[in-house]
Amino acid sequence: MTHPVLSILSDLIAIPSTFPPGDTAAICAYAADRLEKVGYRVQILHRDRPQIANVVAEWDGATPGPSLMFNAHADTVGIGERSAWETPPLVATLIDGRVHGLGAGNCKGSMAAQLWLAEQVAKRGGPARGRIIFTFCGDEENLGPDGAYYLRETGVVKPDMLVVGTQTENQLITAERGVMWVEVTARGKSAHAGNPEAGDNAILRLMRLVTHIDAVMADRLRDRKVGEQQSTLNVGIFRGGENTNVVPNLARVEIDRRLLPEEKVVDAFAEIEALVTAHPEAEHLSCRLLTGTNGFRAPHEGPLVTALCTAIAAVTGAPAKFLKDTGASDGRYFADDGIEIVNFGPGAGWQGHKANEYVPLDELVAATAILEGVIEMVLGLKG
Repeated sequence: MTHPVLSILSDLIAIPSTFPPGDTAAICAYAADRLEKVGYRVQILHRDRPQIANVVAEWDGATPGPSLMFNAHADTVGIGERSAWETPPLVATLIDGRVHGLGAGNCKGSMAAQLWLAEQVAKRGGPARGRIIFTFCGDEENLGPDGAYYLRETGVVKPDMLVVGTQTENQLITAERGVMWVEVTARGKSAHAGNPEAGDNAILRLMRLVTHIDAVMADRLRDRKVGEQQSTLNVGIFRGGENTNVVPNLARVEIDRRLLPEEKVVDAFAEIEALVTAHPEAEHLSCRLLTGTNGFRAPHEGPLVTALCTAIAAVTGAPAKFLKDTGASDGRYFADDGIEIVNFGPGAGWQGHKANEYVPLDELVAATAILEGVIEMVLGLKG
């Protein structure tokens, strides 16, 4: 008999929630309806845009205890080129034990597992102690402020422990680097390209600065590593000029910095800003912080990590593995709260954001058993 989590995932894949436009109203209404029916206190919350919906479902235990929160994002990337898909993107298609469909792994597989888990907890009478929270959010694929960031910013959720649904093949990511984006701008003077000496080329000025920043930071970051985690810098956008026959008077770059959990955004920005202000052409240069969140590192002896390791070993018969992070999850918004954060879920990270995305069905089913075991250890279950 097929596990009921497959039916939930099939429903989720069939509900469009692509970014753009990032509309999660329908998929969050589906989740809220299921959770309300089994007894959770449920809210559907929006910041400014009603189409960016977020679900918060809570259940209190009979006695005091920790607050354990589960999170998965409900939005997906776009379908892309339809001809690249071998199956209908919005239909869950089971092929050789793999469930194909848009968002099957990123992140509707985790959302389905967590919805099944929520219903199972309800069937067993809820947590024995503490509080369990399930959150399904929008605005993740946009890296925007209207999803998990909004829930944390407004204090709607204040967990002690957080499991973020991500593609980890049912293993653990307990450390995630911070992310910082910085804009650096250079100004010059326009002139006709036939007489460039009459102008002041902002692109060339910015090239000199970026070359300097890249060289200095490459040397500094070489030794900034903890285990397999490496502090990095990348120049991702370079824009300038209006026309080929005009000396450009303005140019800008955007820089991506990935920070070790031990580094802080405020210090990382100050480091780049200092290189800009100390540059010989500083009077024509400026920089500003676009966005930034610190990273996190959960202790391996913490109660959540311990419970996950125990449950993974019990279900799979093999010790849990600790994986290296690549991207950034919604857990980063809680990085400064002093809580235990772990990324966990079915599916492989390389499967996300590509045509013919899939999640192995046996991995999806195993995730439900692992997560149920975690709740039993951390909060207890009445039934």
